[in-house]
Amino acid sequence: MPTTLHVTNLPCPLWRRLLALVYDLLIVVAIVMVVGLLCQLATHGQLIRTGTTTVIPAWYQLLQGLVLAAYFVSSWRRGGQTVGMRPWRIQVTRDDGGTPSLQQVLIRLLVAAAPLILLMLEPVIGLSPTLWALLIVWTTWFAVALFDPRRRALHDLAAHTEIRQLG
Repeated sequence: MPTTLHVTNLPCPLWRRLLALVYDLLIVVAIVMVVGLLCQLATHGQLIRTGTTTVIPAWYQLLQGLVLAAYFVSSWRRGGQTVGMRPWRIQVTRDDGGTPSLQQVLIRLLVAAAPLILLMLEPVIGLSPTLWALLIVWTTWFAVALFDPRRRALHDLAAHTEIRQLG
C-alpha cells in the first residue's frame, strides 16, 4: 500500500533548506544554459558582444530572470516544491499550512531575489567585492531563520510562508 506524504507542523531546519537550494542551483544553471543556447541560436551567435567590454542585452537578462521566476513560481504554486526540495522532503506552505497564493509566492520570490540588485555595483567596485556583498546579504537573509522559532527566512516572513517537513 503506497504511503502518502503530508505536511507536518515541523519547521524545516536551515541546513536542509540550504542543501535543497544547492540542488536547485543545478536546475537554475541548466535553465540558464538552455535559454542562453536558444537565444544564441536565435541571434546567430551575436547575443553577447565582447571586446574591451562585454555587452549583454537588457532583454536577455530580463528573459533569463522571467524564465527563472516562472520555474520557482510554478513549482511553489504546484505542490509547494521545487526539484531541489523534493529529495529533502520539504515544502513551501502558507503560515497556516495551506498552498501559498500567487501573491505570496511572488513576494517570496522578489524578496529572495532582491539582493541581485547588488550586481549593478560590479562596474563600480569590481566583480569580487560585488559577489562578496551578495553572499553577505543572502547569508543575512537566511540567518534570520536561525532566530525565528518556525525557522523562516526573511523572504518567508515577508510573504507569510514557511518551509515545512513532509512526513
